[in-house]
Amino acid sequence: MHDYLVKAYAFDKFVRIYAARTTDLVNKARSIHDTWPTATAAFGRILTASVIMGAMYKEDQTLTIQVSGDGPVGKIVTTTDAKGSVRGTIENPHIQFSTSDGKLDVGRAIGNTGFIHVTKDLKIRDVFTSSSAIQTGEIGDDFTYYFAMSEQIPSSVGLGVLVGEENEVIASGGFILQLLPGAKPEMIKRIEDAIGFLSPISDLIAAGLTPEQLINEITGGDYEFVEQLDLKYSCDCSKSKFAKSLVTLGKAELESMINEKESIETVCQFCGSKYRFSISDLKQILASAQSKQKKQG
Repeated sequence: MHDYLVKAYAFDKFVRIYAARTTDLVNKARSIHDTWPTATAAFGRILTASVIMGAMYKEDQTLTIQVSGDGPVGKIVTTTDAKGSVRGTIENPHIQFSTSDGKLDVGRAIGNTGFIHVTKDLKIRDVFTSSSAIQTGEIGDDFTYYFAMSEQIPSSVGLGVLVGEENEVIASGGFILQLLPGAKPEMIKRIEDAIGFLSPISDLIAAGLTPEQLINEITGGDYEFVEQLDLKYSCDCSKSKFAKSLVTLGKAELESMINEKESIETVCQFCGSKYRFSISDLKQILASAQSKQKKQG
């Protein structure tokens, strides 16, 4: 089964629900960033929440999500779009904690003090950022709180990552359920009961449940399919983009690099791709920087 997301409406369209399988993309992120199990679980949950949130937007709109807690894993940043692509960085990938019952202790890795910041680029004038405080560090609870406080949307967020003995991602996925105006108390009670009895998300994904079947578990079959979206861990970096960023170093810094007569190598923090710039490349970038300076007056 490949990674994908399903969007549906449930309970006479008073509920919007997204469910996703993200096993492959989280495993790719684990491989790129060399994360240890607890860091993998934390990173994977945030990547999953992020790619689901991206699907709530349109066309070329993007989200950048930063989770900064006081735990040792440090800052985790993801960027996602409305087309099912997500990428991310993790400050300290080599974190491993377990609880007394042997489960990965994501809350300890993230910490229970800090913030979630969500920056939205809707391609209409300025970007804007909304934030909320971290509650438990378990990620699902924290994004549930974010939706309630920053977006004023009553929501439930369920996330899970199952890591194997060889540090591979066995299963990863999640759901975001949101109540729409007009939801009745008895309907809310029914949803709360269904979620309360739900097995851990990672166990359900590991057992082979599809996103559609996950929605079926939550809604008891009372849902209407809207759309499906393929998901992937993907980076849009390129040598030309790095060249543009080097232009911003300015004339003096670029001339210093050229005078040292050594090529430089840049590394993408999201995917690890390396781009080498020769002295000839740097001279071309310097010419671009000088041209830009002249145009700015």
